[in-house]
Formats: sequence, structure tokens, C-alpha cells
Amino acid sequence: MGFKKILIAFLLVVLVKPLSAGDDFCGIRNYAFQSGEQISFTVFYNVIGLYVNAGNATFTANAEKLNNTPVYHLVGAGNSNSSYDWIFKVRDKYESYIDTANLQPIKFIRNVDEGGYKINENVTFNRTANTATSEKGTVKVPNCVQDVLSAIYYARNIDFEKYKPEDRIPFTMFLDNEVYNLYIKYLGRETIKTRFGKFNAIKFKPLLVKGTLFEGGEKMTVWVSDDANHVPLRIESPIVVGSVKVDMMGYKNLRYPFSSLISKR
Repeated sequence: MGFKKILIAFLLVVLVKPLSAGDDFCGIRNYAFQSGEQISFTVFYNVIGLYVNAGNATFTANAEKLNNTPVYHLVGAGNSNSSYDWIFKVRDKYESYIDTANLQPIKFIRNVDEGGYKINENVTFNRTANTATSEKGTVKVPNCVQDVLSAIYYARNIDFEKYKPEDRIPFTMFLDNEVYNLYIKYLGRETIKTRFGKFNAIKFKPLLVKGTLFEGGEKMTVWVSDDANHVPLRIESPIVVGSVKVDMMGYKNLRYPFSSLISKR
């Protein structure tokens, strides 16, 4: 499985007709994570009724400076397990540098190696001119646009108390030299059991566009922790062949107590 698909699964695989991002997604400040946070995930693949461990992903956030601007340096790295490399080898790394003041991306780097298909991309965002510049050229972008990695951390700071089940929370994202209008469909709260433990969780069901891996429609479900951290806990979705499940399996240096955890397995 491509790591790009895993990343997008974290609250953002929702390509639809244009929507206005609205004021709710401009000017969000960070109350959900802190420097030094690390969250790890295991990717399980099911094709014959049995989920097998197929790969892993790790996300980290660290405070740094970029051109004298205080930033969070976000890194998402994903690998297929060595035993599956002969089928489809994945060695992917995504990086985003976001302004600590407003969580807007300044630089985005992608190094992808998926079954021999390689992408090396470096994007610089100019917030004054509202542009994104990469090896493919310069594209005009709207205010508050996110990249595929920064959007995950930005979404963790949503105030879910403002919304009721079935509400759609729109935002825009820059990916593959294009601007996409996206939304997150909020479904409410429930208790969930994962490979890590039992949690109180916030639930989403993104609307997917049919592609090479995921089926279209509202078939993917995402859960994040129902506490101040808003940690992604589980993603489930059918894919073209079989289905996939991604579970949070480890964490370090969360900003707040992991109060949504009811019991550990």
C-alpha cells in the first residue's frame, strides 16, 4: 500500500466539489500536540478474512526554526514489512514545516519509493503572495491551504464541540501541484476497541473518490481520541482487493494525559 494513501486516510481522503473553507479553518492555534510527540501505527491488510501485519508508519513533531521562523517540523515515515517487500516495497517519507503561530505550512518535502515508483518533491509556500512553488512551477493557492501532512495536525485542533453529527467541516489542501477542496464529515462519539486498547473516540466517515487503491463513496471510517490530544486511533476501509486497517500502537510525549484510553490490551 502506498504511504500517501495511509496519510490521506488520516481525515483527508475526501475530494468533493468546491466548498468554502470558511473562517473555522483559518487562524486555528495549536492546543493538541507538542514538540517531541511521536505516534506509531501498524498497517493490517485483509484479503481472505484474516488481517496480517503488512507495514508500519511513524509520525513525529519537533520544534525548530526555518529561516528564523519558529516552526514545527513534522515527519511521517512509512515502510512495508520486509517479508512483503518482494510483493510491493514501500519506503516513504513526508516532511512539513509549519508556522507555530498559525499552523500554516511553509515547506513540504516528499520522498516516495513505492514498488520502484519514485517521487521527490519540494514545495515552498509563500503566504504573502498565496503561492506554492515546486519543481513543476508556481500555483496560486487560497488562504489557509494545507499540505497532506500539515492537514493531519491542523485537523487535530478542531473544536468538535461546535459540531453535531453529519456536519461537514471543509478545508483546502495542496497535493500533486493541485488545490483540492475537502471536508471531514463528523459522525459523533463512540467507544472503540483497537489492537492497542479500548477508547472513547470521535468518529468520521470521509467521502472517498474512487482511485487506484480505495473504492469511492462513504466506506472509510476514522476514529481519533476523544480527549485534548485528538490522536488518530484507527482507520478502516475496503480497498480494490481486500481491506485495510491502521491502528495506533504506540506514543511518546503527548501534550495531555491520554484520558480517552479506557483500558489497554
